[in-house]
Amino acid sequence: MVTVLVLGNTLRDAVGENVVVVGLAEATTVKKLVEANQEQLGGLLRFIASRETLITVNKKIGAEDSLVKDGDMVKFSFQSRASYDGTRDIPT
Repeated sequence: MVTVLVLGNTLRDAVGENVVVVGLAEATTVKKLVEANQEQLGGLLRFIASRETLITVNKKIGAEDSLVKDGDMVKFSFQSRASYDGTRDIPT
């Protein structure tokens, strides 16, 4: 089982819950975990694609390709500006 925490009203509204527990047969990536559980987590896909979410796996900063295994905790936090990833639209 993997515990998925969804932080912030924007992401919670997209998913419908703050905490989702999903089964996991084998290790996978964060993105594949979300894709495999679209009924519960599908609302996160657009935020992952637009880089509007900060992902952590077991309290460590992660990404959509971070490895997730049974017993892990994955957190999604909303970022209101895509520029926070340090690659776009940085104000001077």
